[in-house]
Amino acid sequence: MAESKAWKLLMKASLGSNNVLTEIFLNDMEYQSEKKMTESTLSLKLLIDPKNKRVLFAEAGKDAVDFIIHILSLPLASVIKLVGQQEMVGCLGNLYKSIDNFNTTYIQQGMNMDIILKQKAPNWTRSMPLVLLDKPDAPIVKNFYRCSYCIGSVADDARATCPSCSHSMNLKLNFVRYPWQSVETVYSEDGFVKGVASYMVTDDLVVKPLTAMLTIDLLNKFNVKELGELQEKEASLAMNEALKLLKASLHSNKVLTTVFLGDEYECKNVTISTEKVDDDVGTS
Repeated sequence: MAESKAWKLLMKASLGSNNVLTEIFLNDMEYQSEKKMTESTLSLKLLIDPKNKRVLFAEAGKDAVDFIIHILSLPLASVIKLVGQQEMVGCLGNLYKSIDNFNTTYIQQGMNMDIILKQKAPNWTRSMPLVLLDKPDAPIVKNFYRCSYCIGSVADDARATCPSCSHSMNLKLNFVRYPWQSVETVYSEDGFVKGVASYMVTDDLVVKPLTAMLTIDLLNKFNVKELGELQEKEASLAMNEALKLLKASLHSNKVLTTVFLGDEYECKNVTISTEKVDDDVGTS
């Protein structure tokens, strides 16, 4: 909380409350919680064929598309844990359960099976507003040391003893990073796709940059004759819908229909523009 804001709230609360600190900080915590929930909700615009009760496609922004793409990075064990063992097709649910209940007597010493069964999201998801796994902890910056007399050995603990001369290895080294950024660094800043375009996500999760021509092709594919009969829904993609989307993607080729058409949204007729759209948008 900023210092000026804190003083203003403190003065205001002290004039009308006997629980000054509680009023200030609990209200601020509630605000931060509500803000976090808002930041973790993504928006989609669904185009629906009500006659056939299906979602034709969703118009999505960068954040929603980044989330959908990040599903491909989920470890298999994490997918089983998120979806539920009983919901998995085949025997993978049984495998997960058996290893989760495995007798630790037979596990290699020092091996933590949670590394496999309860993984966190990759580092490059840190800036994404919505991910299915717990976000990783802040990266730990490692320091490296050498002996003041010898240069043949390096340690990551200043208490280490030089194997050549037995002096303390407490001379801190400057770590020089290779000039090329790592893949994780790039993703942590920018996600996957550019934010300069809107994207089409079809009912079977095909993702493409949204263009007028692509929209017309899709309408022709589904033999849509009356554009006025189509409906538009504003939909939210929060954690609940995200889990449903993951689960539906394993069982169905009508994912958006499965996830969203069961909910009540206010629909309105939609006008589809046939004006030419630059196909190169977002690729420069």
